[in-house]
Amino acid sequence: MAEIVRVRDLRKTFRVLDRRPGLSGSLLNLVAPRHHEIRAVEGVSFDLQPGDLVGYLGPNGAGKSTTIKVLTGLLVPSGGEVRARGMTPWAERERYVRGIGAVFGNRTTLWWDLPVIDSLELLEPMYEIPRERFTRNLKEFSELLDLGPFLDTPVRSLSLGQRMRADLCAALLHEPELVFLDEPTIGLDVVAKEAIRQFIRHVNRERGVTMLLTTHDLSDVERLCERVMILDHGRLLYDGTLLELNARFESNWTLKVDFDEEYRDASLPGLQPPLREGRQAIYSFDHRALPSAEVIQALLARFKIADLEVRRPPLEETIRRIYAQKLLLP
Repeated sequence: MAEIVRVRDLRKTFRVLDRRPGLSGSLLNLVAPRHHEIRAVEGVSFDLQPGDLVGYLGPNGAGKSTTIKVLTGLLVPSGGEVRARGMTPWAERERYVRGIGAVFGNRTTLWWDLPVIDSLELLEPMYEIPRERFTRNLKEFSELLDLGPFLDTPVRSLSLGQRMRADLCAALLHEPELVFLDEPTIGLDVVAKEAIRQFIRHVNRERGVTMLLTTHDLSDVERLCERVMILDHGRLLYDGTLLELNARFESNWTLKVDFDEEYRDASLPGLQPPLREGRQAIYSFDHRALPSAEVIQALLARFKIADLEVRRPPLEETIRRIYAQKLLLP
């Protein structure tokens, strides 16, 4: 299957004016300005296949948004090759953007003083969407995103959650085959986040839309993405499945056990003594050296168990460990 996005050795460098404090420094900057370079993206390569939904992760300043801006044609890279939908985004931008969608969590594409419905209807002639298709998509997305209660409300009067739902609708009305989501759930409450996640999942699965998602909320990634890419200081550290990532870097699992009887000694061979509270115990173990199934079998062979629960460390903790320990992955 031919890739819908092909990125090879992508590099983007920004030339920034040095700021020297004080009046004399400011005058000197005017007479003899000095600059330094910031390497925002350095040697990044990846492919996206049609129908992919991939998480693109990294701390602030890692180069995620810069990559997205290159892929949407807003920035011209300093080097490397980028092809998306068979085109070079910044060189063929007018034709290219007709088949992509983009949502940026910190800004809107809607008209600020117009009612939501007016902003959406402006997209019909802009993208030359056939009337029947536009009406069908608007009806479906309005229902999925529950836009009805605020379609006639000016955009400036919307809550952040309402605006994000309207922006998602706007980004998909023209049926793009490729969509970039840059922090689509930033600042939203739990209910609004879940509504947006469900919509993203629906569009990806039912319509086969390819999506690249950047987010700081790793719950988005765990619920939506099978594949993740991890970026740090402009370099791609990891590109693979969440399952592979967990298998390699999740080490300390816990097993919470509720005993059916009182046990004075709840220790197990090869494990540290558990944390105890009444009939409850919590065991910690390295699942790579000792699989959870073996721990459970040992428990059942020795104790009467009322309930048990295996707990993996949250994805956020795993990602933090990769950054903190400088674990560069092949």
